[in-house]
Amino acid sequence: MIEIKSLSRKWKNFALKNLNLTIKAGEYFVILGPTGSGKTLILELLAGFHSPDSGKILINGKDVTAFPPEKRGLAFVYQNYSLFPHMTVEKNIKFGMRMQKVKQTSDKIRGLTDYLKITSLLNRYPLTLSGGEQQRVALARALATDPQILMLDEPLSALDPRTQESAREMLLTLHKKTKLTVLHITHDQTEARIMADRIAVIMDGRLVQVGSPKEVFEQPLDSEVAVFVGFENVIECKVVLAEAGILSLEAEGFFLEAPGSAKIGETVYAWLRPENIVLSKSFKKNNSSARNFLKGRVVGLQELGALVRVKVDCGFSLNVLLTRQSAVEMNLAPEIPVFAQFKASAVQVLR
Repeated sequence: MIEIKSLSRKWKNFALKNLNLTIKAGEYFVILGPTGSGKTLILELLAGFHSPDSGKILINGKDVTAFPPEKRGLAFVYQNYSLFPHMTVEKNIKFGMRMQKVKQTSDKIRGLTDYLKITSLLNRYPLTLSGGEQQRVALARALATDPQILMLDEPLSALDPRTQESAREMLLTLHKKTKLTVLHITHDQTEARIMADRIAVIMDGRLVQVGSPKEVFEQPLDSEVAVFVGFENVIECKVVLAEAGILSLEAEGFFLEAPGSAKIGETVYAWLRPENIVLSKSFKKNNSSARNFLKGRVVGLQELGALVRVKVDCGFSLNVLLTRQSAVEMNLAPEIPVFAQFKASAVQVLR
């Protein structure tokens, strides 16, 4: 288990501010945030590459704040993998074991390289390898040191989309097999959503939300997190009824239902992800669990590969994501009238 207590560190024109976080043993934990938010600095503080200005780091109950990196039981894989170009794959792996004073045996190295499917690469040099192969070598070097905790700094960002998919599967299978505690940082929301047991969102050096992927992506705690995780639609509303945890909201003559608590007459903001809205060209309230229906007209379409972003004017603007096939079947075009519908549970009410 990792415990971060009141951790702070100034770095040039940036600062991590009073971070408190607990990561459970055996957890696949993702720190998610935009570029420059402090993600890598957190890993480097945990690894012992830098010292905090204040606060403590505990691993399995032991205060390791002043320990050197080699005494913390951690393995670190950088974004660019940091392999030694003048060493073969085999020597790169053995280097990590030698630095950590881990006994080098042929059986151990062969078992690890067989599992990661890089045995045939042992005599190759890093510059002759693909990005996916380099990643596997870096993982082998890290795992060969028998770490308690595996730390991954943007491990998939240098890979092409197809290789990213296989790498995600490989990392999740590795985690399931080894039961290692994995701390993975990324700016990629899809990556975080697929891989994490829990996620910590960091913005400008501040920890702003911690929770399961469902909690973070469907129940953001504030507008800053909502914007970051893709709640593109913000509707200013007036509360007209509040009963049994359900709010009735009025916006531009339309009435919405959403879970939440607020006072009648209060102004709130309804946040909604574009993929949670269904469009139709006719009113289809029957046979639908959606409780919110808005009439509008298409004012813009933007093709995004397999998806299409449709902008709808309902008196306020709504962004909707549809599959390209759905948009074609509906023959959508500017000025066509449409109905937008969505479930009450898809709406997040924030003040």
